[in-house]
Amino acid sequence: MSGLDLLLTNLLSPIVLAFVLGAIAGFIRSELELPEPVLKLLSIYLLFSIGLTGGRELAQVKFSDVAPLLGLAVALTITIPVVTYLVLRRLAGFDIQNAAAVAAHYGSVSSVTFFAAIAFARAMNHPAEGAMTAVVALMEWGVIISLLIARIAMGRRQGGLSLGALAADTLRGRGILLLTGGMVIGALATPPQWNQIAPFYEGLFRGILMLFLLEMGMTAARQMRDFATVGRFLTVFAIVSPIIWGVVGVTAGHAIGLGQGSAFVLGAICASASYIDAPAACRAALPEASPGIYLTASLGVTFPFNLLLGLPLYWQVSAWLAGG
Repeated sequence: MSGLDLLLTNLLSPIVLAFVLGAIAGFIRSELELPEPVLKLLSIYLLFSIGLTGGRELAQVKFSDVAPLLGLAVALTITIPVVTYLVLRRLAGFDIQNAAAVAAHYGSVSSVTFFAAIAFARAMNHPAEGAMTAVVALMEWGVIISLLIARIAMGRRQGGLSLGALAADTLRGRGILLLTGGMVIGALATPPQWNQIAPFYEGLFRGILMLFLLEMGMTAARQMRDFATVGRFLTVFAIVSPIIWGVVGVTAGHAIGLGQGSAFVLGAICASASYIDAPAACRAALPEASPGIYLTASLGVTFPFNLLLGLPLYWQVSAWLAGG
């Protein structure tokens, strides 16, 4: 499949079209909306479902087989926020708090981009390995790395929270809790037990993801109206950064022996930017950082770029490296 055919296939997939419909609804200020409790329920379902299926697959592999992947995930969790912070401080002249806040968002993971990448890989008949769920849980700690950078740079504590408290908040966050807990439950489930719940957690996944992306489209459209607040440099950064880290992730994945689908998903994870868990941590620890900067960049620019154009690009790179 050519790059153009792949792009068109992605843009015309039901999952992406659901996001586009939500964006249209947001731009025309439609009355369409999903109640907050429903949105939280959809998010819980998606995270728990990925955790369960990932744990199911992870239980069938040896730790020695996934150790290189987990080691790579740790290295990326440190490298991405550090490089992002330095680029924004030295090239763009950002102050410490805003540079660290943006680094926290781009050093962490967008769970929704991960869901979309998993669905994309399955649709291309190259499903990712269950260990990718553990990678997402590990890379959620990019937020802590970024806040630690800010603490060191400022030479003092900010916001009245210790790093221990921030780490505890990260562990209590729904992302790590549901992914990790789901992996444990999925790994412990016997085949008969799994067959009883598989129709709900596997059969309904794409339909639930479409509803969630419908709401994400509306939310992204509201952020897109604030392009002027992020400036020309950050708008370019929010597109170029995911391309660079996406290619790095795909290339590193192939270098340690991942299959085409898993390397692609790793690239999508590296390219993504958090806009659900990271904002809460930044509001508490970096109160002077502007949400108009980090939220507009991550949700208004990077998220739709990845969903519409980034995923086909990372897949093409992965296919090329795999010789396909």
